[in-house]
Amino acid sequence: MEIRVLDEATVNKIAAGEVIERPLSIVKELTENAIDAGATAITVEIKGGGIDFIRVTDNGHGIEKEQVRTAFLPHATSKIRSAEDLFDIRSLGFRGEALSTIAAVSQVEMITKVASDLTGVRYRIDGGKELSCEEIGCGDGTTIIARNLFYHVPARRKFLKTATTETGYITEFIQKIAIERSDIAFKYVVGSDTKLVTTGNGSVKDNIYRVYGRDICDALLSVTGSDNGMSVTGYIARPVVARNNRSQEIFFVNGHAVTDRILEKAVEAAYKPFLMQHRFPFVFIFLSLDPGMVDMNVHPRKTEVKFSLGTAVYDFIESTVESVLKGTELLSRVELAPDKAEEYIPEKEAPEPFEKTRNAGSHADAGYPAKYTGVNIIDHVENALKASEKISEDSFFVEVGTPLPVVRETADEIVMETPQTEEKQLDLFEERLIAPQNKPDFRIVGCVFDTYWMIEYKDKLIMIDQHAAHEKVMYERFVKEYREKKVVSQYINPPIMLTLSPRQEQTAERYADAFASLGFELERFEGSDYVLRAVPSGFMKLEDRDVFTGLIDELGEMQEDTANVSVIHDRLAQMSCKAAVKGGDRLSLMEADELLTELFGLDNPYNCPHGRPTMVEFTERDLEKFFKRIV
Repeated sequence: MEIRVLDEATVNKIAAGEVIERPLSIVKELTENAIDAGATAITVEIKGGGIDFIRVTDNGHGIEKEQVRTAFLPHATSKIRSAEDLFDIRSLGFRGEALSTIAAVSQVEMITKVASDLTGVRYRIDGGKELSCEEIGCGDGTTIIARNLFYHVPARRKFLKTATTETGYITEFIQKIAIERSDIAFKYVVGSDTKLVTTGNGSVKDNIYRVYGRDICDALLSVTGSDNGMSVTGYIARPVVARNNRSQEIFFVNGHAVTDRILEKAVEAAYKPFLMQHRFPFVFIFLSLDPGMVDMNVHPRKTEVKFSLGTAVYDFIESTVESVLKGTELLSRVELAPDKAEEYIPEKEAPEPFEKTRNAGSHADAGYPAKYTGVNIIDHVENALKASEKISEDSFFVEVGTPLPVVRETADEIVMETPQTEEKQLDLFEERLIAPQNKPDFRIVGCVFDTYWMIEYKDKLIMIDQHAAHEKVMYERFVKEYREKKVVSQYINPPIMLTLSPRQEQTAERYADAFASLGFELERFEGSDYVLRAVPSGFMKLEDRDVFTGLIDELGEMQEDTANVSVIHDRLAQMSCKAAVKGGDRLSLMEADELLTELFGLDNPYNCPHGRPTMVEFTERDLEKFFKRIV
């Protein structure tokens, strides 16, 4: 069999199969190129789900005339020069494959001009073959049009989804990148309909509002933290905003939109005490770290990364998100008669991409360095002087990992402060409504259905589920004892006989120390028979045989090199549920008061170990609106 070197056209089509998977791939590559070109306004237009037509227009620095042809050659890039640069990637694009592969599978037209030239260039290339290159009058920046994707690769074209589905993929990407790059004005057009317009005013929260609406925006918590060369900014939603899948766990690493299991697991671990099983949080997190700590060159689509210190990244993200959740009042409010949502009015319309540089002098006049481009501090100060409300710090997150100064209005003056740090977020515990120092001011009104206790505090009525609250108290008490190595065992009389299978025996022997540390006392009796003599104190109401064998079965399914006992903790949550008082069990006033005292002392008193709420809040205003005392 003869070995042959493939021709260039075939090689480009093969490479395109990795880089250009669907219309979304073209939109992503061209948008990222526009961002790397320093654009402050980008317009994306698609037709037929991007299969028929894609146009991306920006007001970046453009491409010089003599460089246009070179830009379409395989592995031609201005981002890196050698292999060593792969360990210090600071741009979104760097592989030099985008334009050549797009041109290999579609009909491409480029119009570009640099600021120093009087005219620009119109370049047309079809299936990798140049058609024309001519001078043309145009504005500064670049427009790239891609038509008829995979028109000469029918095998690839038939595997594309419907136009509606492909549009959905592109829409999701544009929404994410518009939120992440809030300093850039985006315009997104599908057919003849404008789907999204952002102002480029530097407000991440503004853009989240535009994409997800008022309810999501109201539930957001700001995240800011830094440690060991890593920094994180962004927003996480209160646990009440949860999803059935991970579609809204959105991560950017050094500006790249990525999907990464380490980041997902870290966030989910932080949310675990606050969410029910099989529910996932809404998070929008920007992680910034030294380029040498992350490998962006894992896959041509640049959506996968590898961290050199994955454990450190995991711990950093988990602890930062957890500190925000634990330092925030998460009491769920029930609105009996919700207020009508106010109509959102954008500050100003977004400029078109070929408009000259926007707000060019505002940043220099304000005395801020170039990296703060996108935030007009002067405008915010002027607005603060005119309005009675505080200017939110949410409008000042622009560069990933860069906490910018915050304009705040006090009674006497306008001051600038540094965004809230992780340590300050932890201080919020002292300001929570459900906190030990507030317990004396709570008044138990009564109990309904022998399950729900009504508590009055100032202008609020709080209802507490006695089963969920007791379950949470028992679980947290036991976890604390375990961490402090103060677990107390309680002997069973008579002991429980267990007959274990060979696999269960192996698991029991392997985790003998873990079982002992949790308060279980297990001895081999004879052959495959074992005696369970003691269980953790406080869990005597349980069917101990089923609980213990269930623990062994779950541990047996874990990898042999697993050293943690997280599965045991999950099982303890179930044990707490079975041992806690049930709905319908009558508690005395003294017992209820003691339960509340313990509940108020927890870091997370709002959810049981399974994520169900322990309490909900009604306000006096809610009740007055419900009974029409106020309108």
